[in-house]
Amino acid sequence: MKLKIAVLAGDGIGPEIMEQGVAVMSAVAEKFGHEVSYTEAICGAHAIDEVGDPFPEETFNICKEADAVLFASVGDPKFDNDPTAKVRPEQGLLAMRKKLGLFANIRPVQTFKCLLHKSPLKDELIDGADFVCIRELTGGMYFGEKYQDNDKAYDTNYYTRPEVERILKVAYEYARSRKKHVTVVDKANILASSRLWRQIAKEMAPQYPDVVTDYMFVDNAAMKMLTEPRFFDVMVTENTFGDILTDEGSCISGSMGLLPSASTGESTPVFEPIHGSWPQAKGLNIANPLAQILSVAMLYEYFGLNEEGALIREAVDASLDANVRTPEIQVEGGAKYGTREVGQWIVDYVKNA
Repeated sequence: MKLKIAVLAGDGIGPEIMEQGVAVMSAVAEKFGHEVSYTEAICGAHAIDEVGDPFPEETFNICKEADAVLFASVGDPKFDNDPTAKVRPEQGLLAMRKKLGLFANIRPVQTFKCLLHKSPLKDELIDGADFVCIRELTGGMYFGEKYQDNDKAYDTNYYTRPEVERILKVAYEYARSRKKHVTVVDKANILASSRLWRQIAKEMAPQYPDVVTDYMFVDNAAMKMLTEPRFFDVMVTENTFGDILTDEGSCISGSMGLLPSASTGESTPVFEPIHGSWPQAKGLNIANPLAQILSVAMLYEYFGLNEEGALIREAVDASLDANVRTPEIQVEGGAKYGTREVGQWIVDYVKNA
């Protein structure tokens, strides 16, 4: 297979973890006889510094012409610490999602046996947890009407029926390939937008009689994720709730550096780790590249290349079992491995498999 990949390394640790993701992707492509070409493009704070736009038109065109986008991270403290900044790196991420029509964000949450001790939660609670968060990505408060002055501000949590129907359909289709259980997360006791979500979900549920559907307020869902994570199979929710809950899910695996994601919809799909740019770690060779590498596995699987994705997952599991880990997940007294060393170990594993 021939694949054209747009590479958006972005800010902070992005270039470091992206280098390892591309290296693993290339090693897998070589092993299985695929032809993969890469086109780099700027985004985030890097793009603001270069051209004043966090998602320039040239970057958009590169993404649109690609088969898939491999994305790392955006964000920089100089914007985080300036509430008056009119242009922000994260606006580039939102623009990419909107322009490419990426309405569905798929974030798997799973545990690794050898890393249960790294989670702040008890082993007996999280062992065997394996669920998918499906977050609506192009609606809600992030894209609704906004206003801010010195005395007041508001964000509009705006949703339409087609937006809700299409993301629920994604959730049900995922559930059918898993344990056939969908949990719709909302705040229908308070928010009108959530009541629309629940109304539409109740209308659609009978179309999927083989799937169990339940409904949960977001505050209850947040608690249940930490007290009974094995309850969930497929969780579907709106943009803001999904952003918060999926980051919370990293507590289950033990590190944000382990969780990949895919964003799909009307145009080129995007594959990225769920974590941010961690600017404090930039250039220190300590960032965990596994979420970026597992995002490559999701990319291959998106195109039906399941054997390729499985090999990457096998390599990641093997690296963890061999204690080839970056500092935040290394066992006490374990050898020191950096971003580059972990990436190279996985590349070597792929080549020798």
